[in-house]
Amino acid sequence: MDQTPLAVAAVDAIGPDSVAITFETPPEFGAAPGQFVKLTFEVEGEDISRFYTISSPDVADTFEITVEIDPEGEVGPLLSELTAGDEVRVAGPFGDAYYENEDSVVVLAGGPGVGPAVGIAERAVADGGQAAVVYRDDAPVHTDRLGVLMDDGVSVEILAPDESLDDTVAAALDSVGADPQVFVYGFADFLDDATAALEAADYDADAAKVENFG
Repeated sequence: MDQTPLAVAAVDAIGPDSVAITFETPPEFGAAPGQFVKLTFEVEGEDISRFYTISSPDVADTFEITVEIDPEGEVGPLLSELTAGDEVRVAGPFGDAYYENEDSVVVLAGGPGVGPAVGIAERAVADGGQAAVVYRDDAPVHTDRLGVLMDDGVSVEILAPDESLDDTVAAALDSVGADPQVFVYGFADFLDDATAALEAADYDADAAKVENFG
């Protein structure tokens, strides 16, 4: 989809300095959880764009992105002021690290990587598959959705920033049976830790679908 003004359907607080923004899906838009879209705003006469990963399990009528608000950033204040009915210019989807109907998935998420993690796990469960989530953050968000996933039998582990991933990742891989597809979302330091944990668990880290948030 080329850059298109889309209506905001809802803005919901999901945790400290974080919101889930839901957009109405245009007819031509198709995407999978884990792909991302580009939002463009005009700031002091100039266009500024930011990329956000889709965090809803599907895009049938609406789709959602998860946003960590930086009140001092150029775009953060604009995002925090959005309400239902506002329009935002959106383009996409982009990215290769997304859900493709795999039978079993393990999602490793650092910080804002929890957005695609919940979307992928929910979609996998809805499709009759298995899922596990390992999420590391100092201020967890989307805890309600993670709780529902746990109620649905999904292995969900939430770790503090200083906790090792090794044992938890190994247990997550074991929980979904043989040959799961691993997804990794987060910033570079988390990706390094996740890669090391996968290698320690004898999983081919090169087979993981990885999105570096910077």
